[in-house]
This record gives sequence, structure tokens and C-alpha cells, in this order.
Amino acid sequence: MNSLDLAKPPHETRVVVAMSGGVDSSVVAGLLKRQGYDVVGITLQLYDHGAATHRKGACCAGQDIHDARRVAERIGIPHYVLDYEDRFRDAVIDRFAESYLAGETPIPCVECNRSIKFRDLLATARDLDADCLATGHYVASRALPGEGGRRALYRALDPARDQSYFLYATTQSQLDFLRFPLGELPKDETRRLARELELVVSEKPDSQDICFVPQGRYADVIARLRPDAARPGEIVDLDGHALGRHEGIIHYTVGQRRGLRLASPEPLYVVRLEPDTARVVVGPRAALATHRIRLTDVNWLGAPGPVSDMAVAVRVRSTREPRPARLDYDPATDTAEVVLAVPEDGVSPGQACAIYADEAPRAQVLGGGTIRRVAAASADAAKAA
Repeated sequence: MNSLDLAKPPHETRVVVAMSGGVDSSVVAGLLKRQGYDVVGITLQLYDHGAATHRKGACCAGQDIHDARRVAERIGIPHYVLDYEDRFRDAVIDRFAESYLAGETPIPCVECNRSIKFRDLLATARDLDADCLATGHYVASRALPGEGGRRALYRALDPARDQSYFLYATTQSQLDFLRFPLGELPKDETRRLARELELVVSEKPDSQDICFVPQGRYADVIARLRPDAARPGEIVDLDGHALGRHEGIIHYTVGQRRGLRLASPEPLYVVRLEPDTARVVVGPRAALATHRIRLTDVNWLGAPGPVSDMAVAVRVRSTREPRPARLDYDPATDTAEVVLAVPEDGVSPGQACAIYADEAPRAQVLGGGTIRRVAAASADAAKAA
């Protein structure tokens, strides 16, 4: 087996590398080329090519495409740019806007990986007779002994960079074809390798915001896509008493405290959004505590499949560590109920819930789903608070 767990010598192994123009995917391409693999770089033009040029913290547009091309020239590999703007708009941007209008807090990176990078780009890699598709994600995969090449997904070595939360929706067939060379490297080592390989992006800043949302201003993007969507309404407390007015629920997310502009003797937080009535419901921090979560669009990577009252660990935000929980899966409806051992604050419909085998730093990713409904730890306690 070569370093990518493939039964060919590197020079006979074709690897398509998804090159975003950032340091991580550039290092992947450079390392594999240095190891003797037949490397082909592909960059996806996903959105707004002209307006995004020279904007820092983005990916897959403008300057990033230029940077990817320069890296490919430096390491001596063929490089192609594919126009996926229409696919990206339909599968990711439009869904993002619709989700926000429904009072949810979507995670577009999950959908981008699921439907663009790991479906459409993976199919392109196969068309190019590639043996695998490699990316710069910080996540690990390993072949399972005696499983005929079946692979499992694990948290990355560098906990500060681990991106497993965003990859729970990867299907088994996709995972078997994917490779993640950075899963066993800390970020500072990636930077060192970029300098060693003399890549022009070695000091390029990492992407921070969602690529099509400049400076994190979600409401501006949604207002541009759906100009008639911002419906004014009331801000109410947990009992429905009006406390103020707002200019549209697209300006609020669950857990938000700043910008409410309410006169109150205690801090108030957005507890939930009600798109049908255009109401923003606020309450004390205690009202944010979530005990039970319902998931839809469940994807399962573990073997065997989920069972009733299964002990797992779950992650409801990318910035949080996995926490212990119990899982019940209903195959008839493809939904799951997650009961948290310790309530979590600020869990919102539309977010992702990644499921792990346990809380270990290198735990296996079992799957996950989209959060559709949350239940407060105690409605009475929240009102009392």
C-alpha cells in the first residue's frame, strides 16, 4: 500500500486535489507531488468571481483562483478551473437564504461539502480516472481492517483545527474515495511545509467567514437575494408580552444578546424565532438551555447502525467539544432524538449536530443530522428564571 492506502506505486496513482487557493489545499498538492503521485489540481469557481477578487478571508473566487493557479505552476501540475456557480447558487446559497427566512441558523459549509465538493467534484475526479480525491480538510480517515477498503472518519490530530463537524454528512461511498492528508498534522506544521515547498500562499490568512458572506453580514446577503423577505414584527417575552419591534427575523439568531435594543433590568437573549408570526421571542439565559434535540436528514457512517438508547457524544456547534448524550434513531422516518446529558445553550434549528463514538480527542465520527426541533431543559424553570 502507498501512503494513501492504495495498492499502486505513487507514480501510477492519479490524485485529484481540490485546490481552494488557500495554504492547506496547496500543501496537500505540494506534498503529494513531492511523493511522486500523478497530481491534478482542480479549483471550483463557486460565486461572484469579479466582486470577490482581492477580498481577504474568502475561498473559491477571484484572487483565490489566481493563487491556486500560481501554486500549480510552482509545483508543476496541471490545473483546471471549473465553473460551478449555478450549482453552488442552487444547492447552497438559495437553501441558505430559505433556511434563514424559516427562522433557522443554517451551516452552508455542510451542504457545500455534501452536494458540491463531495458529490459533483468527486464525480469529476472519477471522470478523470483518478484513484482518489484529496482535500485540505483537517479530519482523518483510516481503512478498517478486514472491511474490504471501507474507511472510517475520525477527528483530526489538531483539535483547534478539527473540521469533522462539517463533514458528518459525507456518505460511505464518498469517504472511501476521499483522502485527507492533513488530518495527522498540526496547523503550524502545515505552514512550515508551505514555506519549505516555497508556495506563494505560505503566509496567506486562513478563511474566516462563510465564503459568500462578507464580514459575516448574513442579513445583507439574504436581503439581496430576497429583497421582500424582511417582514417587521414584535419582540416578545416567553409569555408573549410585547417588548419592542424589529425589522425582520433575518437580523436575529438564537442565543443573540447584542442589538436587541430593549429596556430590561436583566440581560435578554433570543430564545427562538417564529417565522409564521414574525415574532422574536426573548428570555433569560436559562431559557436557552436545550435538553432534547430532534434531527432530520440523518447520515450514518458507523457500523453497525444506530440502536435505541445508544451512548454517543454530540457536537452542536463547531466551536464546542463533543458532549455525552443518548441517541434514538427511527429508520422509518430517518429521524433521530438526541438527549443531552448536560443541557446546551443556544441550540438552533437549522444547525448541524455531529455524532461521535465518544468524547475522545481522536473519536470516530458516526454521522449526524440537521437540527429541526429543540426542547428546553425545563420550560417552567426558564420562565421562573
